[in-house]
Amino acid sequence: GEFKLSNFEDGVLSSAFMVGLLVASPIFASLSKSHNPFRLIGVGLSVWTLAVAGCGCSIDFWSIAICRMLVGVGEASFISLAAPFIDDHAPAAQKTAWLATFYMCIPAGVALGYVYGGLVGDYLNWRYAFWIEAIFMLPFAVFGFVMKPLQLKGFSPIESKTSSTSVEIASPVIEDSEVSDINGRAAVRVEGIMAQASDKGSESEGAFRILNRFSRFSEDMKVLLLDKVYVVNVLGYIAYNFVIGAYSYWGPKAGYNIYHMSDADLLFGGITIVCGIFGTLSGGLILDYMGATISNAFKLLSGATFVGAIFCFSAFCFRSLYGFIPFFSVGELLVFATQAPVNYVCLHCVKPSLRPLAMAMSTVSIHIFGDVPSSPLVGVLQDYVNNWRETALILTSILFIAAGIWLIGIFLKSVDKFNEGDENEVSTVEKANMKPLLGGNRNEMIDDPGEA
Repeated sequence: GEFKLSNFEDGVLSSAFMVGLLVASPIFASLSKSHNPFRLIGVGLSVWTLAVAGCGCSIDFWSIAICRMLVGVGEASFISLAAPFIDDHAPAAQKTAWLATFYMCIPAGVALGYVYGGLVGDYLNWRYAFWIEAIFMLPFAVFGFVMKPLQLKGFSPIESKTSSTSVEIASPVIEDSEVSDINGRAAVRVEGIMAQASDKGSESEGAFRILNRFSRFSEDMKVLLLDKVYVVNVLGYIAYNFVIGAYSYWGPKAGYNIYHMSDADLLFGGITIVCGIFGTLSGGLILDYMGATISNAFKLLSGATFVGAIFCFSAFCFRSLYGFIPFFSVGELLVFATQAPVNYVCLHCVKPSLRPLAMAMSTVSIHIFGDVPSSPLVGVLQDYVNNWRETALILTSILFIAAGIWLIGIFLKSVDKFNEGDENEVSTVEKANMKPLLGGNRNEMIDDPGEA
């Protein structure tokens, strides 16, 4: 209310973080191949903390919108790397349950945001909600820097890459220094030539690394876009997130206008936190019970979303609040059961080295095509029809489209690639060609990949 925003501008604030997320997600996913993922998370969450504090200090629409964009950087660092880490360390029979526990934090956080934002806004000021949040997040940002190094499945150890590079660079230097001992004047000339070659070599090496990284990113993206299972999974997730994003932003206002709820924030927050927690956990446990396969995940995604859509659609048809609450609660319970299965498919339909990028591009896609346009578009729709019940029914019907897309996934040929070999791992031939830093027997080095 302080900035006197239109419904469209109000919706844009909900989606502004997408700019930072879109730019930063592929970068963090690529950097995970050469940097400790927990350090990357620490960097992202540090930017997130400063951006949230900036939101509390904003003076107009544009200042808070820019800070919201920077919030996306923090999410980008986290969503690309956290899920693969959990998938690596979870017991084989409980992978989906572990993912469900992690993704349960999304509805729980959204719901707590309703309650927290409402209470702080009433008793203090809306700015304090951001400042307090930034203070509580600071220890988690620091935690990312002090955690012990982490290695994701599908990537060769960072130390191994560093050592092999050092060997390749050090070797010619040793040979040239031996030659220089023959004649003092020749040594000076050789050193000068080496210095010039080193400068040019470092420049070309830097350019080559950038070009190689971009080329590798393009190849990885091509693999993802040609994977039918991955594409269908993400398309269904986009349609699903279009609805959930608009629910989370416009739900309290719609409830206030349709059912005249005086405490819409608290009611929607209560329903979302209970149904989100139990729904997300149930989805993971059910998939583990069925047998965690990609085909079973699509069955659960399609079935739960379709039945959940029926309940949510029926809820908005009731004139009485007493009819709306139980139907909408059951609908949300079913709809949130998709969180673990949809991310299980993302992680297991690609080989291990592509998991960070697969998670990053999935999240970018569901935001840029899902909840980013949904909030302002629903605002525009409401401005046009001026009827929140009709707007809510139109929005909810999109869940049926999501269920239909995921239904297609059941009939696709799917292979779990979690244990598939990866070209990023150091091959036996490459190990054989490496020179040990401290000498020693080459066969011993091959037998011990950690020393390679």
